[in-house]
Amino acid sequence: MVEDNEQNALLIRRILEAQNHQIIHANDGESGLQAAIDEIPELILVDLGLPDIDGQTLVAFFKRTPELAGIPIVAVTAWPEDTAREMAQAYGCNGVISKPINTRTFADQIAAFIAGT
Repeated sequence: MVEDNEQNALLIRRILEAQNHQIIHANDGESGLQAAIDEIPELILVDLGLPDIDGQTLVAFFKRTPELAGIPIVAVTAWPEDTAREMAQAYGCNGVISKPINTRTFADQIAAFIAGT
């Protein structure tokens, strides 16, 4: 998970760890890219509004890195839903989840992205 907002990161961590997912958190794009290369996750959650690298550039880095090219990328953003969906698709993300996160549906959304449905 690449998320610069600590409260959002904590919420995501709590929801997903309750579902027995292991979470690797980076709070900026550069460390997120390195963590993904080091750990090879099942899914990459990325905030599109990071302080150091814009979402488009970071997603492009993930897609161009051979070890990460096949991993689903899901944008998690506070952008307006229509804009977020368009931008995430244009960036090459596999999907988008809007903030604020719906705690009742988030774990199921993540499970569906991991399963590829």
